[in-house]
Amino acid sequence: MSRQTVLVYRDLPEPQLARILAEHEVIRADPRREDQREAFFDALGRVQGMIGSSFRLDAALLDRAPALKVVSSVSVGVDAYPLAALRERGIVLCHTPGVLTESVADLLFGMILATSRRLCDMADLVRQGRWVRNVGPEEYGWDVHGKTLGIVGYGRIGRSLARRAALGFDMPVVYHARRSVDSGLPPGKARAVGLDELLACADFVVLVLPLTEETRGLIGPEAFARMKPGAILINGARGPIVQERALLDALAGGRLRGAGLDVFDVEPLPQDSPLRGHPRILALPHIGSATHETRAAMAALAVDNLLSVLRGETPPAAYKPA
Repeated sequence: MSRQTVLVYRDLPEPQLARILAEHEVIRADPRREDQREAFFDALGRVQGMIGSSFRLDAALLDRAPALKVVSSVSVGVDAYPLAALRERGIVLCHTPGVLTESVADLLFGMILATSRRLCDMADLVRQGRWVRNVGPEEYGWDVHGKTLGIVGYGRIGRSLARRAALGFDMPVVYHARRSVDSGLPPGKARAVGLDELLACADFVVLVLPLTEETRGLIGPEAFARMKPGAILINGARGPIVQERALLDALAGGRLRGAGLDVFDVEPLPQDSPLRGHPRILALPHIGSATHETRAAMAALAVDNLLSVLRGETPPAAYKPA
C-alpha cells in the first residue's frame, strides 16, 4: 500500500507516532499554537488522515481537505466535529470509547466524596495553618453512603459509576437515559426514571451524557428548581449542558449544597469566571481521563482507528450515532 499523509494536530506518545510513521508521511502542526497554525491549514490540502483532539473542525475546514478519508479523535466526545458534513463527504470519524470508562468513573465518584465530605476545604484548612482546634459543625461534611445517586446519561461511564455507588457505598441509584438500557446491577439496586423524578429525589445528580442540541443548556433554572434541596451537582460531561449563571443562582439561593465541575463553557476557565474560587464549587481542569494509563490507551486506540481506515479496513471504534 502506498504511503499516505497524516496530519497530527495534537501531541501523541512517541511509540504511537512511530506506528504512523512506519506506514505514512506525517505532518505535525497544532492549530492552537500560533506558530503552527499556518502550517496546519497549509497541510489540509494534501492529507488523507487527521488525528488529534481539542480543536473544533467545521465544514469550511473540511472543504480545504478534499483527499481526507478519516478523522481520528483522541476522545470519546464528538461535539467538536461537524457530523453531518463528515457524513456528506464520506469521511470516517473515529473516537475512543471504552478505554477511559473506569478512569472517568473513578474521578466522578471522587468528586462526589470530595464535595460532600468537603475534602478540599479541609485540606486547605490544614495547608493554610488554620487548623488550630478540633473541627466543629461548621467544618462538618455530609455522608455519602446510603444517599441516592441520580445519573443523567447511562452509557458505559454511567453504569460504571452506578456499580461503584450501589455495590461499594450502598447507594440507591436512579438513572435517566435516552433509550431503555439494562442497569447492569443486581435487581433492586438501580431503576430507570424520568428526568423530573431523578432531579426531585437524588442527593447527587451526576451528568455523563453527550453534548447535543437537545442537551445543550439542559440543566438550567427549571431543572435546578426541581432538584432536591441540598443536592450536589457533578458535571463530568460537557460544560454547556449546564447553564452556569443558573448554577450560581442555585448555589446563592441555597437550593444546592455544592457542585463539582470538571468541564466548563469555556476551557481553560477564564481568570475572571465567578466559578473560579467559589467556596462551594470544586473546579477541576477537565481531568476525567487524565491518567498516564488511560491517555496512553486512548492514543493507541486512536492510532488503531486511523491506520485501519487508511488500510481500507474497518476501524475498531468508528463513531456511530445513538
